[in-house]
Amino acid sequence: MTIPSFPRRWALAGLLAACAAVAAPAALAQAPAADFPHKPVTLVVPYPAGGGTDVVARSLAEQMARLLGQPVIVDNKPGASGILGTSTVAKAAPDGHTVLVGLTQSLLTNPFLYARLPYDPRKDLGLVSLVATSPLLLLVPASSPAQSVADLQRALRAKGDGGNCGSWGAGSYPHLACAHMASSWKAPIAHIAYKGEAPMLQDLVGGQLSFTIGSAISAKPYMDAGKLRALAVTGGQRLPLLPAVPTFAEAGFADPEYRVLGWLGLAVPQATPPAVVARLQQAAQQAVATPEVGKRFAQLGMLAVGSTAEQFRQGYAADLPVWERLVRTSGAQLD
Repeated sequence: MTIPSFPRRWALAGLLAACAAVAAPAALAQAPAADFPHKPVTLVVPYPAGGGTDVVARSLAEQMARLLGQPVIVDNKPGASGILGTSTVAKAAPDGHTVLVGLTQSLLTNPFLYARLPYDPRKDLGLVSLVATSPLLLLVPASSPAQSVADLQRALRAKGDGGNCGSWGAGSYPHLACAHMASSWKAPIAHIAYKGEAPMLQDLVGGQLSFTIGSAISAKPYMDAGKLRALAVTGGQRLPLLPAVPTFAEAGFADPEYRVLGWLGLAVPQATPPAVVARLQQAAQQAVATPEVGKRFAQLGMLAVGSTAEQFRQGYAADLPVWERLVRTSGAQLD
């Protein structure tokens, strides 16, 4: 595959795409579908207002409105693990005026976690642009003797009970990664699901958990205070926010299951005309390239990408079987 699954080369792909978009500001005006948009564009966020996805969407909306010449409105439709908002876009008119701000959960994992969904992301949605990725950290409490992933693996194998791992909810990447570790490391690791990342990290700091996987933006304050230690980061490159933390591959664990990333991307109803998709893609790329949006991503521990629709499709297709494997290994099933 030309573009691998959302790790390292996404950063380069995004940089090149963004540079091209910035270098040709007239491209939007010259693009086909000259009558698009002829009314306000709605960015549907399938999560509550005030969260990270909502913050990013509002930053994008401000810049895209300037580029498209029409208001861009953020519409929060939370509910059912992103299913409600995603389904709304899948069933919307395919004219480009209703756009999903989707996460890994709504487009990649939900099809394998739920026996029945009101949409099929592979058939009902068309990908526009991968906007940003969000690497995650393998974390242990400061009191843990583990200084590396290999140390943690040895310790968990040596323990009779195998230790425990926390996640911010059943079916989340931390849950799926814990199950993969238990299977591939042959260690009986118990999974504990929390209602959110904050209580999970608090219990990790308190020593109630052996390890977990969490976001850099939430973990860094604890790391700076000497309460948590990061052993590795998912994806194919180190985080600029934490340059001393190796990737899983650098730590000797090159499983594809550790190369996947959380991400945020734009999608539209499948039958949306290619020319309209191209215009939205260009607007997204230029928006991602602005200092304002880049700063917001950095504050949230995200890496800006701004891919083309084709790059997004290739990366999505490559990651799909990895996420399916993760879900199958975990045995997770949601209603």
